[in-house]
Amino acid sequence: MNNPSFASRQIGDFTVTALSDGNMAASLDLLSGIETADAAKIQRDAGLAEPGNIHINCYLIRGPGRTLLVDSGTGGLNNSGGKLGENLRSAGVAPEDIDTVLLTHAHPDHIGGLLDAQGQPVYPNAEIHIHPLEAQYWRDDSKMMQVAEHRQRNFLLARRMLTAYAAKLKFLDGAEIVKGIRSVWLPGHTPGHSGYRIDSGEQSLLIWGDIVHFPHIQSAQPGVSIAFDCDPVQAENTRKTIMAQVAREKLLVAGMHFGEPGFAHIVPVTPPDNTDGYHVAYPKS
Repeated sequence: MNNPSFASRQIGDFTVTALSDGNMAASLDLLSGIETADAAKIQRDAGLAEPGNIHINCYLIRGPGRTLLVDSGTGGLNNSGGKLGENLRSAGVAPEDIDTVLLTHAHPDHIGGLLDAQGQPVYPNAEIHIHPLEAQYWRDDSKMMQVAEHRQRNFLLARRMLTAYAAKLKFLDGAEIVKGIRSVWLPGHTPGHSGYRIDSGEQSLLIWGDIVHFPHIQSAQPGVSIAFDCDPVQAENTRKTIMAQVAREKLLVAGMHFGEPGFAHIVPVTPPDNTDGYHVAYPKS
C-alpha cells in the first residue's frame, strides 16, 4: 500500500515514489563560484531554516511486473541518513521485492544502503546497474591515491559493493533497461554519473541524480560547483546543458537532493533579473 505522505507521480505505466533517506550536514563553504553569504541568502529566501542541510532522496519505481530502486541512501554511514529501509517498508516493499537497483553513481550517500553491517547485499534479488566508467573509476588505484585519506574510504566502500554484487552487475549503455526506462550519461560529478529517463504513455520524467546538491543555489547560478565534484568544469557544463534541456522540454525532474517534495520543474528566471539562471518549481500536489 502506498503511504500518502510519500510524494509520488504516475508516469504512464510507472508509479515513481520519492523515499527519503534522511539528511546530511554539508557546509555552504563546500561551494565554489559563489560567496558563502550570498549562498546562505538564497537558502533563506527559499525558506530553508538550515541552509547547510542536504536532504537525500531515493526513488522507488513500480511498473508492470517490476520493482526498481534508484540509489540506496547512506545506510546510516557517518551518522547521516539511513531511513530508506524504514520508508521502503512503509511503502509496502521488502528488500527482497526489489528486482533492479539503478545507481546514479557510487558516492557513499547513494550506495551505502546496498550493504548490511556484515557487508552482505541488502537487496539479494536485485541486478545492479551502473555506468562502466563509474566502476572503472572506483576500482582505479591511481585515482584512489590522488585523494585525501578520508576520501579513500569511499573507494573502498565502492569496491566492497561492486564485489558483493559482482554476479548481478550490469553496465549501462544508454539502451532501455526495461521498456520505457533508459539511462542518461551526465558526467562531471563523477565520471559515470548517470540519470534515468522514464518515457511512458504521454508522460516523461528525468531522475537526474546529483546535478545539484543545493537546488535553489545551483539552479539560480548553474556555474556554482561543490567540492564533491570529480571534474568541476565538466559538472558545470553538464548542469548547464541538462537544465537548459529540461526547461525547454518542460520536463518533470526528480533529484536526489531536491528535498522531500521530490519532484520539480526547472523554470528559467524571467529577464532582466537573471537570463542565465532558473528556479525550482515544486508541484503543489
